[in-house]
Amino acid sequence: MITSAQMRAARALLGIDQRTLAKLAGVSVPTIQRMEASQGNVRGIVDSLTKVVDALSEAGIELIGEGAQSPGGGRGVRLQDPTGRPGIGQSAEGEADD
Repeated sequence: MITSAQMRAARALLGIDQRTLAKLAGVSVPTIQRMEASQGNVRGIVDSLTKVVDALSEAGIELIGEGAQSPGGGRGVRLQDPTGRPGIGQSAEGEADD
């Protein structure tokens, strides 16, 4: 499964916008927008999701699942487990910074 954050990050790594991803995947722009607006794992029609994942893979993106190893070479970015770490814009106590 792909998360909405992975999907946005994949587009950023490729330097493409939602319209370009939609074209590469053969889905509509609103479909991409709905997928990226999902909380956590992307929700949607399995066929559309498969098309997007395949298009990202064809473009050179390796999607790495939670706890999975990356067998591929090349550069990449991976989100660390955020447990116990303050998020961006938050203090260690979880309150928003001013």
